[in-house]
Amino acid sequence: MATNLLVTGSHGGDDPHVESKHDALMHAAMLGRSGYILKTRNWTMKPTAKDANNITIPAWDLVVEGRQIYIAAPTDVNIQSGSQGQKRRDLIVARYALNSGTGVETVTLEAIKGKPSAATPADPGIETGSIIGGAILSDLPLCRVNLDGITITSIDTLVNVMQPLEDVWDSLTQTEVLTLINSTYGTVKGYRRGSLVTLRIDWKLSASGSWNSGTFGTLPEGWRPPMDLNFSYGGRDGANQKSINIHADGTMTYSNQGGTQGVNAFGMTVSYAL
Repeated sequence: MATNLLVTGSHGGDDPHVESKHDALMHAAMLGRSGYILKTRNWTMKPTAKDANNITIPAWDLVVEGRQIYIAAPTDVNIQSGSQGQKRRDLIVARYALNSGTGVETVTLEAIKGKPSAATPADPGIETGSIIGGAILSDLPLCRVNLDGITITSIDTLVNVMQPLEDVWDSLTQTEVLTLINSTYGTVKGYRRGSLVTLRIDWKLSASGSWNSGTFGTLPEGWRPPMDLNFSYGGRDGANQKSINIHADGTMTYSNQGGTQGVNAFGMTVSYAL
């Protein structure tokens, strides 16, 4: 009969109560149930063709459904030779296996041969069972090897790099409201949640003239859009029609859009993604 278990707690003495599945469930909850390259060792390296029959997989650290895989050294995986006049796609996978008799879990790097085709080849089938769901075999595709005749034409990496928390922290947090531009004529304040920026413009007066323009100032780095942006401002009673311009270099300007233009104060809120 199954019993409830306090995994991260002492059971007294040297009772070895923590199993790999417990750690895997915790890792999967935090990292997700897919497979990833961890940003630790050799994560920038790609699989390469050593020769026409061997693909070298880098010494990666991987995780799949919460189970960590440590490839100790660059490892060659053998594939069968291609055929003249035929194209083929092979997959190199990290294969998880559970021996249901002993309970031993292992991982191996395997080549899965695709079906040759004179036109458009397809990826071969793989083991897609869920480890958490109880599968005793499950494949994590690492790369696709594309062959044309006996030549390896390209190798596609199929597993993504898991970005660590230190790299994505800014995208998960919100700044306080900051004054980004402080001028005699007004202010531009803003806050940021991840890559989304919201600005509040409060300006005390406006340039007169149908097509005149003015300058707010320059946004600091970290608040600038990746390209020039334009927003429309419509004043009361048909007056003060403006284009609010936020440039990729951080400069902010406005341009009157013809017709009647007053000199009254104006304000608006704009949002954009970095």
